[in-house]
Amino acid sequence: MTAPAVSDVVADAIEQLQSGPHRGVVLDSPPGAGKSRAVVRTAVHLAAAGESVRVVAQTNAQVDELVRRIAETAPGIVVGRYTARDYLPPDWLRRQGILIRQQLRDLAGVPIVVATAAKWLDPVVEQRGPWAVIDEAYQMRSDTLLRLEMIFERALFVGDPGQLDPFSVVNVERWTGLPWDPMQSAVAAMLANNPTIKTLQLPYSWRLSPSAAAPVSAAFYPHVPFESAPEQGPRRMWLPTRGFGSVHDHAIEQATESGWAYFELPARHTLRTDAEAVQHVAALAVRSLERGATVQSQEQPDGTVLRPDRIAIGAAHRDQVAAIKDELTRTGHRSIRVDTANRLQGAEFDVVVVLHPLSGRRDATAFHLESGRLCVLTSRHRHACIVVGRAGIAELLDTHPSVDPVPLNTKPKFPDGWEANHAMLEHLMRHRIRAA
Repeated sequence: MTAPAVSDVVADAIEQLQSGPHRGVVLDSPPGAGKSRAVVRTAVHLAAAGESVRVVAQTNAQVDELVRRIAETAPGIVVGRYTARDYLPPDWLRRQGILIRQQLRDLAGVPIVVATAAKWLDPVVEQRGPWAVIDEAYQMRSDTLLRLEMIFERALFVGDPGQLDPFSVVNVERWTGLPWDPMQSAVAAMLANNPTIKTLQLPYSWRLSPSAAAPVSAAFYPHVPFESAPEQGPRRMWLPTRGFGSVHDHAIEQATESGWAYFELPARHTLRTDAEAVQHVAALAVRSLERGATVQSQEQPDGTVLRPDRIAIGAAHRDQVAAIKDELTRTGHRSIRVDTANRLQGAEFDVVVVLHPLSGRRDATAFHLESGRLCVLTSRHRHACIVVGRAGIAELLDTHPSVDPVPLNTKPKFPDGWEANHAMLEHLMRHRIRAA
């Protein structure tokens, strides 16, 4: 498939949305495939034809980014940012052409209105609109879609099927397998009730390089494979300064050369906030900045030095995130973003350092084997991903095989988390740097 096919897929999705036999159209997007571009293009296309479009995202950060991109793509089209009373949009969003309002009636007649799903559920939204574009649709719960359905006639659902499903802090097993299971994703529920809907897929990742797209696709998208987008021009990362020969330098050099590094600590069962692992995760991020890592791509053809806001650290738990932030504060690098996989979904960085979800554990729970969690953590980078983990993860996986029963009336989840973790670990072991 050639590069123009990407535009063809989006055009096909728009045509299906406007004249197809179904009220819903699904557009799957692997990591970095241009999901936001598809959302923006669809909204602008409909608005340019004189239609009213409601754009739905899952978080305020996603909404703000979509508003910005729509305004930049079509400066002649007024964009409305429908927001809650207690939310303060960033200053950069307060620009001409963007109306920020807390009441939907104040956005009457605005061609494109963007808000979170929670805001669109406001009881004052009584009038059904003709079109909706739902971003990160796999993160939306089915009960949210059921309540949201009243605001549109037809909708395009755009999202990444390989990332994390909706989650809840309460026990939801009582609903598993039922047609009204609220913990299904909006897309899963819609397809279950409309089996004739054909899913479209964006074919390329513009974020992941060939060396990154191949293992991520094989591990997390075995049934819907994708490739790195062709004809992107040069993409490389280099270190203009010599290292001191430390183990951190070796890991960073390995990641610079191949795009991957697996920093393996000695086997040990640890607390979740493994102090030694936390120190190494923070040190690897800081050392990447100290070495003056420089990246070159189509967006930066002359090369640019890695900035703190272009490097991120990902972990599975909030207490791990808090411990890493404390370590970065101690070293004076508070501007490096540290977050959980759930909150890193949709974000993109040049370099990402990951604390492996199974590092130092005695068991492998369903939470830690969730394929979407590791998929998010290992697919946020454009140039390099460094994974930190303790030896023994392969043995841990082998002693905790995936034997969870498949409830009646549910489809088995693909890829299986156990298989996905094994596949990614096998790839990482080719780039292993032992800490001791």
